[in-house]
Amino acid sequence: MTGKIEVLPSLKQIQTWGKEFGFSSVGISNIDLSEESNAFIRWLRSGYAGDMTYLKRNIKKRLHPELLVPETHRVISVTLDYLPPKTNPEKTLKDNKKAYIARYALGRDYHKKMRKQLAKLAQKIGLSIPYQKYRVFADSAPVLEKPLGMKANLGWIGKNTLLLNKDQGSWFFLGEIFTNAPLKVNQSTAENDCGKCSACISVCPTKAIISPGELDARRCIAYLTIEHKGVIPVALRSLIGNRVFGCDDCQIFCPVNRHPTYTTSSDFFPRNNLECSSLLDLFKMSEGEFERVTRGSAIRRINYDQWQRNLAIGIGNSDYGDLAIKLLTERMKTCSDMVAEHIDWAIRRLKSSAVSSQNEKVIPVNL
Repeated sequence: MTGKIEVLPSLKQIQTWGKEFGFSSVGISNIDLSEESNAFIRWLRSGYAGDMTYLKRNIKKRLHPELLVPETHRVISVTLDYLPPKTNPEKTLKDNKKAYIARYALGRDYHKKMRKQLAKLAQKIGLSIPYQKYRVFADSAPVLEKPLGMKANLGWIGKNTLLLNKDQGSWFFLGEIFTNAPLKVNQSTAENDCGKCSACISVCPTKAIISPGELDARRCIAYLTIEHKGVIPVALRSLIGNRVFGCDDCQIFCPVNRHPTYTTSSDFFPRNNLECSSLLDLFKMSEGEFERVTRGSAIRRINYDQWQRNLAIGIGNSDYGDLAIKLLTERMKTCSDMVAEHIDWAIRRLKSSAVSSQNEKVIPVNL
């Protein structure tokens, strides 16, 4: 530091710079997460995290940002809109022959793009603060993103456990800059505006939101189709419907998203018609085709077996008939045992559905 009077950039100035780099909102918070720590630890101990054992690692660093990045005094949190226009999530959900893919995964994987934009914002701030040290994160380290976003006045944590903003909705990514700069923090936080609304709890297909603000990830379709690597419980398969990668129901039907903010970045626009592809077309893909079509996409978080497993469940929940049964039967010859279990379930379900439909067509005759 020098002996000169230090003039730090204001929150308003940093927000203006954030807009220039594509962020829809910017806020600054301190690093005190003491109020949030007990709830997080209690949630972990409940077992709701399922197979996400990584959440149990580095807990101290997650709850104490200054341990993750030494000398951290402030966290600059940002949002980046990702909902592509004209993708009509509800329409795809209602067509059980189409594959529903979470809207965030239709375009380019956001992690690298967002970190680059965050680094540019941090460097811009650094022009005014030569001694600044920083690290940027976008779902890439043990960071409590939503509580930090709430502390930075970017929204409130809703009953669906997502960060909600009354003006933006919730179709956005979160990112952070950990900095040693003693910037002024947001003096207020957003008021929880959920009120008596329980739409997200009512529409959750698997009833994963067990109470307001409490999610059992083991029942969440996003967890089951992405994080979970093995066999999906039979009792939950029919509830998954045509959702083959993630689930957006608690956003789609949230009143805060009645007039959503759409992304203007072409990076997040759909690729390879993934917003409206048929379940059968996607299931026909070879492993090589899967890797080609999903290159650079967040869908690559899952492997080919998980992809086939998820699609088999979707097909089993569809109105497809003999063509689907034939395709599924053929794949049984080459797939893994894990995938085969789900294919067998789908075949039996389709055959049962066909028999039921046939019985409904039989007209009873009174003798």
